[in-house]
Amino acid sequence: MPFVEETYDIIVVGAGHAGCEAALAAARLGFETIMFTVSVDSIALMPCNPNIGGSSKGHLVRELDALGGEMGKNIDKTFIQSKMLNESKGPAVHSLRAQADKQDYTASMRQVLENTEHLTIRQAEVTELLTEPVEPDAELLSEPAKLPSESMKLPSELAEPSLESAGGGKSKLRRVTGVKTISGAVYRGKAVVLATGVYLRAHCVYGDVVQPTGPNGLQAANHLTDSLRENGIELFRFKTGTPARVDRRSIDFSKMEEQRGDQRIVPFSFSTDPESIQKEQVSCWLTYTNEKTHEIIRANLDRSPLFSGAIEGTGPRYCPSIEDKVVKFPEKERHQVFVEPEGLYTNEMYLGGMSSSLPEDVQFAMYRTVPGLEHVKIVRNAYAIEYDCINPRQLDASLEFKRIKGLFSGGQFNGSSGYEEAAVQGFIAGVNAARKLQGKEAVILDRSQAYIGVLIDDLVTKENHEPYRMMTSRAEYRLLLRQDNADLRLRKIGYEIGLVSEEQYRYVLWKEEAIDTEIRRLERATVGAGEAVQGFLAAHQSTLLKSGITLAELIKRPELDYWTLKELDPNRPKLPLDVQEQVNINLKYDGYIRRQKQQVAQFKKLEGRKLPADLDYSTVKSLRQEAVQKLNLYKPLNIGQASRISGVSPADISVLTVFLEHYKSRKQQNQGETV
Repeated sequence: MPFVEETYDIIVVGAGHAGCEAALAAARLGFETIMFTVSVDSIALMPCNPNIGGSSKGHLVRELDALGGEMGKNIDKTFIQSKMLNESKGPAVHSLRAQADKQDYTASMRQVLENTEHLTIRQAEVTELLTEPVEPDAELLSEPAKLPSESMKLPSELAEPSLESAGGGKSKLRRVTGVKTISGAVYRGKAVVLATGVYLRAHCVYGDVVQPTGPNGLQAANHLTDSLRENGIELFRFKTGTPARVDRRSIDFSKMEEQRGDQRIVPFSFSTDPESIQKEQVSCWLTYTNEKTHEIIRANLDRSPLFSGAIEGTGPRYCPSIEDKVVKFPEKERHQVFVEPEGLYTNEMYLGGMSSSLPEDVQFAMYRTVPGLEHVKIVRNAYAIEYDCINPRQLDASLEFKRIKGLFSGGQFNGSSGYEEAAVQGFIAGVNAARKLQGKEAVILDRSQAYIGVLIDDLVTKENHEPYRMMTSRAEYRLLLRQDNADLRLRKIGYEIGLVSEEQYRYVLWKEEAIDTEIRRLERATVGAGEAVQGFLAAHQSTLLKSGITLAELIKRPELDYWTLKELDPNRPKLPLDVQEQVNINLKYDGYIRRQKQQVAQFKKLEGRKLPADLDYSTVKSLRQEAVQKLNLYKPLNIGQASRISGVSPADISVLTVFLEHYKSRKQQNQGETV
């Protein structure tokens, strides 16, 4: 039978937040790219919360923008409320969060995609991954160690998936060659990025109702899973959930607390002019559950698929359903409910904090116990959604599969949760797919460079048995990885990739110089203990001077800052607000920043100690057997990465360090003999 066959450089499967960033990155780098979606109407869909950013997630969006991604620009065009979170705390945890007009966000991103050169959008379900065997490469593949005896009681997930048993005798190392769709059409490609989100064998569940659909009733992708398994890819079954959407006209807002946006709006994108986005914002609202709500939930737990066993997948620990909260925190008398608009042109409101999979009648009953929701009308029921995703330890830090060359993966398919986590992974996967075709080294951000580096490192080196969510506490160097300095950290990398313009890069170089110059000036500029200065300090409840002091030292005082000291600084140059902000933070937190930079230097030493890719750790004497198994399983790139693998102890790292020194000596000796 005749069938369609086309050839592209890069194929992206999925058009959610990960797929969009992957496809845009690949196409903008000049590669002919095709992006598949089960529905073009689901491009950049926001099936759950109607916002971008939030604690730690705002950092990810800022970093993505600094590298040349699209999410930050798109939310700046489509937000309806913006707020900087955690402003009462230090700058390390300040994080931007914006409510989106969902419909507008999707339409705007789709418009960008449809008008990007080298990018083709195709509505079709991908059902098969096409691969071929290749000869094993010592740098890419080594034989996994045998499982230790059962007496060690190691978790069963340590077993390496065997391609022979799963794929009918296929070679252990394979190369991707393209994909096939449900119609039988074949699309050849040199690299493929999987960004299937929550669509693989998706089921939406509430009460006894189980619907074989993706989010919002969209078509699920039911056939690709079998092909992935045939290619030896290990899969997990995860779940996530979403609350009901309700009719705004049925809400009594007088019983709720109004939540307004910031007076001065800060953009997500470094290329957005702040003045262009100052506009009137909509309000969100805050209310609370109560004991009556909790009584209804407890009385119906036997009807909840979460507790009846009807749901197999593991849900996110840090975004639990309301029934989970009531069970796990019985001492809490109430839980927050955020009532958020889904857009400017709809009456649908999102009930943040009350996701559920309880039956429909229970949902009505429990929601109507909440102040302001006594007469609420549900537009869309809350539901849980189960889906297939991969065990991310099968990936390198580049997000390429270790055993399938040219196959990359990003987003919730990697076992993470959240739009922002998905977008940054999709971007890195798309960039590295392109760089593989360019013959360049992969872009790998480490934990000291970006939250993106922390996220990916956690995914590929740690055992993840639930959807991974980014949090500020996961970043060891978060004082250095602030959202406000993402451009200073990452613009250069984005420029080298080819996704940041010359103009944007030159501005960052100028900004760095301007910050350093102003800090040096303040460290030299002094004020004496004259009457005017003492009066100024007294007015600001600051300790009076006994002798002269630099302006830099005054800025370090908790009650003072760069802007407050303007009247004592007549020679101050006129600088952009973003430069002033960096000057203030760098001086005020100078001691902490210096200390963290020293920690990073130690971290870099460990990261710089590269481990041989073909090393069989069973040959390293004195390693514990669990460490041998884990190291052969994960194949860490360096000593630092090895130290973060669960089951590898500090003693094992010491053994590895000594071994590496001997290994290098023997290698140099052998090279000398060869010469």
